[in-house]
Amino acid sequence: MNSSAPPLPKIAPLDFAFRSGVQEKLRGAIVAHGLDGALFLSPANVLYTCGFNFSVNERPVGLFVPAVGKPVLFVPLLELENAEPVEGVVIKIYDEFPGHEHPVLWMARESLAKKLAVDGLDARLLAPLEAMLDKVVLEDLVAPARFIKCEAEFALTRVAASYADLCLQRLLDEGGNIIAQGGTELDLLAECTSFALSALKRDHGEAFAGTKLGISASVHSGPLAALPHGATSRRQPLFGDTLIAGIGCSLGGYHAESGITLIVGEMSAEQRRIMKAMEDCDTATARALRPGTACEAVNEAALGALRNAGLGDAIRHRIGHGMGLEGHEAPWLAPGDTTQVRPGMIFSSEPGVYRPGRDGYRTINTMIVHAGGVEIPSRFQADHPIDNRVIAL
Repeated sequence: MNSSAPPLPKIAPLDFAFRSGVQEKLRGAIVAHGLDGALFLSPANVLYTCGFNFSVNERPVGLFVPAVGKPVLFVPLLELENAEPVEGVVIKIYDEFPGHEHPVLWMARESLAKKLAVDGLDARLLAPLEAMLDKVVLEDLVAPARFIKCEAEFALTRVAASYADLCLQRLLDEGGNIIAQGGTELDLLAECTSFALSALKRDHGEAFAGTKLGISASVHSGPLAALPHGATSRRQPLFGDTLIAGIGCSLGGYHAESGITLIVGEMSAEQRRIMKAMEDCDTATARALRPGTACEAVNEAALGALRNAGLGDAIRHRIGHGMGLEGHEAPWLAPGDTTQVRPGMIFSSEPGVYRPGRDGYRTINTMIVHAGGVEIPSRFQADHPIDNRVIAL
């Protein structure tokens, strides 16, 4: 096994032209709603609309996009130097939180708008904001644009997926040695994530300095794999265990996921049967992700493959969720989300089978919807058929 990962293709962050295009679309929505502008308080919306990436804490950051004119970026004083490189905005600062006037109310006042949309608001601020303005619309005007990604966003997602795959490859390659030496889930997690993160920073750290760039992961084995959101532990995986690894990678703020269930030592016929049912479920997701299909119908079609295999009682969650600037974002492939699938949407597909006290299984693929079909940039499952998903001891 080579001690270093081969370099992957270079890519550049989204540029000012992308942000300007986003702002122009928003102005159209603002005018259509009869408003003077929109105030965005969601960190993901601020990043998407102007490119400002910041440390999220109690001090709010806001971006006001007017119907006409330059956007205004509102930041606390301690973020001033970080905000100054942002192109195409006017920067206004407040001293500190909470302040004599709440910063969000200050932002609304400084915007000079009388008719304002806000993407999200603390309920305690609604009454004072309505008293200040002629019209307040609580609506995320940027959400429809964020749902539909463009080729530049696809490119970031593809590269991010390749590093999530790299993390899984390291786990498969080195997992047997680590377990044989008494290594735990935590040891496996540390090895694969540090390897992939080092490669990610080596290849893209300079170009993406100051943006969100990282690897997040979880490793669960044996009975602990039956907990969909269990904590990675000091448990040593045992011969015959299932081992779930879920990997997320962010590059330029854009997320992709890749996940797998591996078998420690040797795969039983029952384990293979379940893994084949999960593969069928994942295939059903891809087939159902057709433009015009309701998201909840995709969920039902996908999970039907697990039910048909007699695993309905072991389902614990929806099949997937949207991905982009947030690891989990709308639309949701889940009951109750009637959003229609459209080309440009990106989703996770996460078949899961959980048998408390016994074992658990989950795989994750990132899926990009195109007019003519689904693209799967996470390639680990395609490159490693079920019978090869064994950690040799």
